[in-house]
Amino acid sequence: MNSFFARRYVVTIIFVVIALVLLARLFYLQIVDEKYILLAKNNVVRTRIVFPARGPIKDRNGIVLVENQPVYDIMVTPKQVKPFDTLALCDLLGIDMKGFRLRLANAKIKNGVTRATVFEGQLSGALYASLQERLYEFPGFDVQLRSVRSYPDSIAAHFLGYTDEVKNYDIEKHGGYYHPGDYIGRTGVESSYEEALRGQRGVQNLMVDNKGIPKGRFANGAYDTAAVAGEQLISSLDSRIQKLGEHLMQNKVGSIVAIEPSSGEILAFVSTPGYNPNLMVGRNHGNHYMDIQNSPNHRLMIRPIQATYPPGSSFKPLSALIALQEGVITKQTTYLCPGRYLANNGKPKCTHVHGLVNLSSAIAESCNGYFAMVYEKLINARGAKATATSLDYWASNVNKFGLGVKLGVDLNGEKRGRVPTSKLYNKFYPNGQWRSKTILSNAIGQGEVEATMLQLANVECAIANRGFFYTPHLIKAIGDKKVIKPEFTVKHDVGVDAQYFEQVILGMQQVVDYGTARASKIPGIIMCGKTGTAQNSDHSGKNHSVFVAFAPRDTPKIAIAVIVENSGDGGTYAAPIASFMVEQYLRGKITPRDAGPGFSVDYYSGLNLMPQPKVKAPVKPLSPKDSIKQKLIDSAAMKQRAPKSPANRSKPITIAMLPKKEDRK
Repeated sequence: MNSFFARRYVVTIIFVVIALVLLARLFYLQIVDEKYILLAKNNVVRTRIVFPARGPIKDRNGIVLVENQPVYDIMVTPKQVKPFDTLALCDLLGIDMKGFRLRLANAKIKNGVTRATVFEGQLSGALYASLQERLYEFPGFDVQLRSVRSYPDSIAAHFLGYTDEVKNYDIEKHGGYYHPGDYIGRTGVESSYEEALRGQRGVQNLMVDNKGIPKGRFANGAYDTAAVAGEQLISSLDSRIQKLGEHLMQNKVGSIVAIEPSSGEILAFVSTPGYNPNLMVGRNHGNHYMDIQNSPNHRLMIRPIQATYPPGSSFKPLSALIALQEGVITKQTTYLCPGRYLANNGKPKCTHVHGLVNLSSAIAESCNGYFAMVYEKLINARGAKATATSLDYWASNVNKFGLGVKLGVDLNGEKRGRVPTSKLYNKFYPNGQWRSKTILSNAIGQGEVEATMLQLANVECAIANRGFFYTPHLIKAIGDKKVIKPEFTVKHDVGVDAQYFEQVILGMQQVVDYGTARASKIPGIIMCGKTGTAQNSDHSGKNHSVFVAFAPRDTPKIAIAVIVENSGDGGTYAAPIASFMVEQYLRGKITPRDAGPGFSVDYYSGLNLMPQPKVKAPVKPLSPKDSIKQKLIDSAAMKQRAPKSPANRSKPITIAMLPKKEDRK
């Protein structure tokens, strides 16, 4: 009896232990281990990323420059793909079977077989509508809504930039925030303000049936997170003069930068030849990008901040201000111009005999000899044997105006230009065998001095403000609170007392009133400017037309720099374009000019000044005898050929690179 009860207890205990083990296992599977919960959920729940709308970008007057339009991405989860009519899907998407297999293979490589990846991106609403009704026929495929950029006026492509699908290095750089198939700002303010524009992604959990058709929100959306739209950007751009600038610069190579001196806000940012920013969105954006990239004249180049040129005569007012501050000249300093600089064997030359000139008239008449004298006084201020020290001091003073340094504009890719120092010339000339006359070309903005149009426009801001400037910038407000970056509110002093500006500004006013830019005088508006000619570095075609200015003379509201490549002197093309831009901004219209009816927007916009493509002459095959002779000629030429760098010049640089005659009237 006792043994019977003992066995019964043993059996009972065994069953209890087994039950406890099963209960423990169930508890582990259902509560502790989430793998099976997730597997169960995946049978009925689909997680969908909700992409936020990128922030819109507007001009300073509230006109929309960039907005969003909805598109649809076809997503594929390779592991869920089952046999179906692939030809039907290919027909709907407009692709072939080879394209289908390639896209599916790429999806597996990018994101594995268990995660959804973009199969075909940026479908239009019409195409999505025709696909949606049959989506259940294609297991493993789904549709994801996102927005892409749209440019209502198709302007300011280089300023705005474009978005592009993320690359692996983008994902690594941003710590995994982005996933394959996401988009990121690639250039322009789309890139430099990416974090503000992109917003925050959301997540949507959808209940689906056995055909994958959505049937509502999982748990009534309790586990969803809302997407947060990107911040709105208010740009400093004035779309009226931006459009005018692009119109005037069509069929030309060059750039325009206009800045409000009192704030540093960039009013116009023109880079030509450009491109239609709308070509950078849509299913064919890759093909359009390659067409633009491979086109001549570097259409993707952001010329206002990336192309550098000798400033030419536009550099002379800056040189005069430094000389006045250093006390090597006064406003009464005169120079008797015989048509050439006698102190350096007649070089540089002037276009004609100017006679007796003072500071203002030397600027107005653009006397090379006067500014060669000024430069020599600066570089020899500490004696002929201390030219290196004086040059470095001169260079540091030029740097204060924003030349030879990055200004810090809110765009990526800005170039610093070049202001030469003793280190540069000591490298070119061993044992310091150079003096002021060796580098005299710098006196007239040629030689080794190079600047961007942004820098030249900024110099005009410093002159217009009588001694200071604000960092040029393109975005004046972020979000509804109109937050601006604090670095854009800092005043930068150029180290020249305000008293020295009036005489220089008087000379710049005379340039427009009766000097080299007199045809561009604006009735009723006092504009102060300076024409210039930038030497064409490759010596093919004409030099580049340059004009810098600000207006009105008192309480200036706009400073501008214009360059038109391969077009000659500054007064012929750059100055008229600048005058139209200035008047449009100040008056809101353009009035008839004293220069005549031919002096009009239509005339200058209709000019085609694009450089002619170089055509290579057909090469005639050489006979064996001629071939040997040509090798001897080539060998001799290689020994005599001097590279462009001053380091390989056999003699010191004593010849200034002169602007064209028309720029020296």
